[in-house]
Amino acid sequence: MRWIARLFGFIFATGAILFVVGAGAVGLVVWKFQQDLPDYTQLKNYEPPVMTRVHAADGSLLAEYARERRLYLPSSAIPPLVKEAFISAEDKNFYTHNGVDPEGIVRAGLILIQGGRRVQGASTITQQVAKNFLLTNERSFERKIREALLAFRIEATYSKEKILELYLNEIYLGLGNYGVAAAALNYYGKSVHELTVAEVAYLAALPKAPNNYHPFLKRERAIERRNWVIDRMVENGYVPKADGEKAKSEPLGVNPRVLSPNTYAAGFFAEEVRRELADRYGEKKLYEGGLSVRTTLDPKMQFMARRALVDGLVRYDEAHGFRGPMRHIDISQDWGMQLADVPALGDVAPWRLAVILDTTDSSAKIGLQPKREKSGEVGRERETGTLASVGLKWTRRVSERSSLIPGDVVYVEPVDGSNGQYRLRQIPEVGGAIVVMDPYTGRVFAMIGGFSFDQSEFNRATQAFRQPGSSFKPIVYATALDNGYTPSSIILDEPISIDQGPGLGVWSPQNFEGKSGGPHTLRYGVEHSINQMTVRLARDVGMPLIAEYAKRFGIYDDLPPFLSMSLGSGETTLMRMTTAYSMLANGGKRIKSTLIDRIQDRWGHTIYRHDERICQGCDAAKWDNQPEPKLIDKREQVLDPLTAYQITSIMEGVIQRGTGVAIREVGKHLAGKTGTTNEAKDLWFVGYSPDLAVGVFMGYDQPRSLGDSAQAALYTAPIFRDFMKMALKDKPDVPFRVPPGIKLISVDPRTGQRSSGAGSILEAFKPGTAPPDSYSSTPQVLSNSPDADRVVGTGTGGLY
Repeated sequence: MRWIARLFGFIFATGAILFVVGAGAVGLVVWKFQQDLPDYTQLKNYEPPVMTRVHAADGSLLAEYARERRLYLPSSAIPPLVKEAFISAEDKNFYTHNGVDPEGIVRAGLILIQGGRRVQGASTITQQVAKNFLLTNERSFERKIREALLAFRIEATYSKEKILELYLNEIYLGLGNYGVAAAALNYYGKSVHELTVAEVAYLAALPKAPNNYHPFLKRERAIERRNWVIDRMVENGYVPKADGEKAKSEPLGVNPRVLSPNTYAAGFFAEEVRRELADRYGEKKLYEGGLSVRTTLDPKMQFMARRALVDGLVRYDEAHGFRGPMRHIDISQDWGMQLADVPALGDVAPWRLAVILDTTDSSAKIGLQPKREKSGEVGRERETGTLASVGLKWTRRVSERSSLIPGDVVYVEPVDGSNGQYRLRQIPEVGGAIVVMDPYTGRVFAMIGGFSFDQSEFNRATQAFRQPGSSFKPIVYATALDNGYTPSSIILDEPISIDQGPGLGVWSPQNFEGKSGGPHTLRYGVEHSINQMTVRLARDVGMPLIAEYAKRFGIYDDLPPFLSMSLGSGETTLMRMTTAYSMLANGGKRIKSTLIDRIQDRWGHTIYRHDERICQGCDAAKWDNQPEPKLIDKREQVLDPLTAYQITSIMEGVIQRGTGVAIREVGKHLAGKTGTTNEAKDLWFVGYSPDLAVGVFMGYDQPRSLGDSAQAALYTAPIFRDFMKMALKDKPDVPFRVPPGIKLISVDPRTGQRSSGAGSILEAFKPGTAPPDSYSSTPQVLSNSPDADRVVGTGTGGLY
């Protein structure tokens, strides 16, 4: 028996020695790898990249900007069902282990011994946090050792809920989504609280290998993996067996959310917001900072503005004839496959690409571009229709290639109220833009920078510097009214020659009609856009003063004091012009145009607000019979309110009797001005109602004439008209507010003299500037230059 005791002693001693040696080796390894472990305490202040979300004014989501599509949720905001699904799929012992799961290690070891494969499947959720946040994806024993050591330390420092929060917000779940919140939204269009058992199980199936369980390309494997997760949830007691079986029978149900500014026809608007955010905060903050941006966009007005602008551009384009099909394809095989490969603009709905299949003398059979499945494959269904004869009439305006043959690819649009009937369309060559603004705050309700953002991202509302032409004249006349003139002041409409200086020759501006009309009131000069009157007025007022007013209104930063600039030959943008007219509409208060109302950071703190007015008393805790809250408006007054009303009244006349008469059919109180430049390279209309300012521009991107007969009255004024018809359809007709001090007197619009006869109008006068009650027999023209351009009465009224 002694030898047995010796044997046990030997074994024990050997074991003790081996244990000491092993422990020492393990300690040495641990010590070695601990020397360069990352600082795990940084997890406490971890701020993951979170996407910036841009909302319209009504709260609807307009756009998202991110390098990683992630919405961060605290653990308290993640429902238990979501946590249970991921724990069942990834780490069933999560709440009981201390960072490393021995059971998982044994399982991974058996797999390694049996198959000789690389280490896999042993990582706990805590280890995955350590790897994802602090280590690399390298597959090696060294990385696994560091991962385990970090897991122990993380478990000793942070709660289980904090670890789970980090994990569920960091993991990649395929299709560009990071974290459960973004995945729920983009896979199912739901918040995490709305997910079903089947849906959370599929999301929990993805961390292992998202591409292996693609919802469309590998649907069967995805369902198999989802059902495996459901079984684990049932096994762990999180879901009743009956509910689990029901969930396993459900289809995958993935319907990826397609978010695009095109949903609101707002590609130009969203891109302008993106540029402003990048300029203000930098690219990193934009794509990773989790900003919440509330814009000024009104989706309904945006659709109205797009419709009005597109109709106007198409109206001009079709008047100049059909330019031929986009391309030609072979329809002897499957025309649908070939047509599906033709790039189509994504923001021109309801327009669609189509191919001509057959033609007759009066119509054509067409095949519509088939829609692609979510997997990217072309659907098997082939939709056809007919090009109605009414939609082909305009193609006969040109002789060259106005007919269509089978195989031609064109755009078509459904005919309202018909079944399968379409009209031929073509992408306009001419460009244009429209801006809709609140004249009291500068908030931009709608902005369309061209026919299609997909076709060209160049924003003609903010980036195109063009000559405003006669739409600048109201600023000239407002300057005069603010400095002694009245609406009834008489100015000569006669030829004038200006010596421009040595070597520059003589400039002789001409009226649009090529003729002169003699003395007219200042009102007449605006209503009928008389160039010669405007130049004479500008010479008398002085171009330096006009340049100062143009700067006040933000149209130009530094307008050269040349008389030709009074006719709008300087370059500016549609946004600037619309903002300037807004100041005329609001009584002369300075405003700054904005596409953004408010910006909040990832924590909900407001870091930017456009409205800088102070609300005195708005922060009262309760009502205690105190005075009502007051908004303190400290904005600069850039124009006398009386002058602003006078020029507004005159521009009402533009629509009632002048160059904007096409707009009169809207039937509301509106004011505005046309603008047509030399050779009709730029056409404008800028105007407003009492609470809505709208600017319209049309012109080729590479400036060239729009045609000998092109006028703003024919093309841009109707766009303004069409928009106002839609925007003001259900609104009451409200007149422009008359400021205190204005005296309305009935005058003859031709002479500016008091009159109560037929055709007389109510003219607005400031105190002490009204026409006299009686006149001398004839007005006298002062002979000394430059006053020879003014006619002064001999009565008591002075300049009129």
